[in-house]
Amino acid sequence: MSESFSSLVDTFKNVGVSRAYGPAMNIAGEEVIPVAVVTFGFGGGSSTEDAQAGGGSGGGGGGLVLPLGVYAKGASGRMRFRPNTVVVLVALAPLVCAVGVSLRGILRTVRPRR
Repeated sequence: MSESFSSLVDTFKNVGVSRAYGPAMNIAGEEVIPVAVVTFGFGGGSSTEDAQAGGGSGGGGGGLVLPLGVYAKGASGRMRFRPNTVVVLVALAPLVCAVGVSLRGILRTVRPRR
């Protein structure tokens, strides 16, 4: 199990900014660099009991990639961010819900009792 875990750690050691920004591409005369939110996690465990007594080991992992948009360099040579509106709206949904719940709590506290 420790060898498998070590190989996983070595595999994900260099994951970072290079995964969030893609390679520059030329599309319709415009240079674009894709931008994404990249997250992943993994874990594992084992038991000190022998396999006959119900002990064992296991592991798992998963990841998520949200394409946020692209940095585009137009004919003027200026870079600007062009968001993927669908993903940005989905990513903001939890924030909007949290603000709504907070406002409801504040209004209930401030409102005079009858």
